[in-house]
Amino acid sequence: QPQLVESGGGLVQPGGSLRLSCTASGFTLDYYAIGWFRQAPGKEREGVSCISGGGVSTRYADSVQGRFTVSRDNAQNTIYLQMNSLKPEDTAVYYCAAGRIGSLLTHMYNYWGQGTQVTVSS
Repeated sequence: QPQLVESGGGLVQPGGSLRLSCTASGFTLDYYAIGWFRQAPGKEREGVSCISGGGVSTRYADSVQGRFTVSRDNAQNTIYLQMNSLKPEDTAVYYCAAGRIGSLLTHMYNYWGQGTQVTVSS
């Protein structure tokens, strides 16, 4: 059964950093694009970043451009989201997802993790 598991969330002060990880089991991520999404209470799930299967192409939402960096280690079957200069508005549950084409659109992805909570607060 293909599974994605996110980790690395937590409570951080504004201006701080976190690194999220997304690890796959039951399938190999090499040929999958990976997207990072987030959902804040009362809001729709939104795309944050994505990375192509080879790791060459990346995309970011305007709201995180310059602060977040997505990367992948296919040997470890893991994708990372480095989040710097965090703001209170970054507070959300963060999800990773795997699909054939990189996109910031939720319907482009087949497999989803359960999410990890990120809270930015002083």
